[in-house]
Amino acid sequence: MARLSLSKKRRLLVTINALLAYLRVLFAVCAAGYAYVNLAVKKHRQPSRPSAIRVYKQVEYLYTLVYWSDAICIDQLRMDRQSFHKLCRILINKGQLRSTRNVSIEEMVAMFLNILAHHKKNRSIALYFTRSGRTVSKYFHECLKAMIRCQKDFWKTPEPVLEDSTDNRWKWFKNCLGALDGTHIRVKVPERDKPRYRTRKCEIATNVLGVCSQDLMFIYVLPGWEGSAHDARVLRDAVSRRNGLKVPNSCYYLVDAGYTNGNGFLAPFRGQRYHLNDWRDGYRPETAEEFFNMKHSSARNVIERSFGLLKMHWAILRSPSFYDITTQRRIISVCCMLHNFIRREMAIDPIEEAFDNQPVAAVENLEDDDYVNIVETSNEWTMWRQNLANEMWDIWRASRT
Repeated sequence: MARLSLSKKRRLLVTINALLAYLRVLFAVCAAGYAYVNLAVKKHRQPSRPSAIRVYKQVEYLYTLVYWSDAICIDQLRMDRQSFHKLCRILINKGQLRSTRNVSIEEMVAMFLNILAHHKKNRSIALYFTRSGRTVSKYFHECLKAMIRCQKDFWKTPEPVLEDSTDNRWKWFKNCLGALDGTHIRVKVPERDKPRYRTRKCEIATNVLGVCSQDLMFIYVLPGWEGSAHDARVLRDAVSRRNGLKVPNSCYYLVDAGYTNGNGFLAPFRGQRYHLNDWRDGYRPETAEEFFNMKHSSARNVIERSFGLLKMHWAILRSPSFYDITTQRRIISVCCMLHNFIRREMAIDPIEEAFDNQPVAAVENLEDDDYVNIVETSNEWTMWRQNLANEMWDIWRASRT
């Protein structure tokens, strides 16, 4: 075979290079066409839907919670089925809570109550309800906001003890609106804030002021104060607030010896027997001050029972929450509102019956001129207390003769 000349070799090399260039262009055009067709097919493809098994699990669990029986509903959500559905209607009509295409109102409220009642983490609730953790968190806060919007429907309006009252516990305290006290609820706060929230027991907690009526329903709650704050300081703040605690000048609340005995707040005599355990061994009062303290302690015990029942209903109040301090304050207020709702709507509460059967020791552990706007010692109020104690003592002695 004859050898190619140099000029032929050059022409052949140019032809080969041109052919390779054409092949590269053809390959690029084919790749672009394939990508375009694949993208067009994906756009017209129907979005994926939840599997039938997932939907079945969601419906089945929700039905078991809120439709199957009152026993299950009370155990998991702390209220019976009728009360649960009434709460849902209130949150729809007054709390502006709205359902979505995939989540019903009943499921939102059920997740919300389950977290409060059992203090479960989002991933646990997500497993039970077959939802994502993001969905659980979103609707928990939606329900929390809805409760705050309609809070006026849940707080108790104070009613004074009438002159003709026959209640053996309250008939001694005419015009009394109820009782108040503070309680510590453990919270989680940033490291820099822990010294302010540390209590005398070295727990990180918030000091919550609670005011309740004679029938164990909350009238006013002020959460958020640091655990190191004194109860009297929290009360002064509550009275001085624009929308705070309102005490008419003709009425008062029962308070313990840690508070000032002043206008609007009736405290017991210091240095005398007071606590209920002091009167359980057959001991009888010997002075007017002791008799006053005994009746005062018996009536004021409603606030202790209210706090104990509140924490027994809602486990999220018995241990530090996973939420920030602002959300925790809202949770405390909402739990008190739900406490009132349960007492108002449920004739029989099995949890309250179990609470009442506990030993006493276990229970104890658990800008207008018409209102009082300052908390301070009053000689007039001290004399009124002494006269009331003498009157109560005389009535009691006369009834024994």
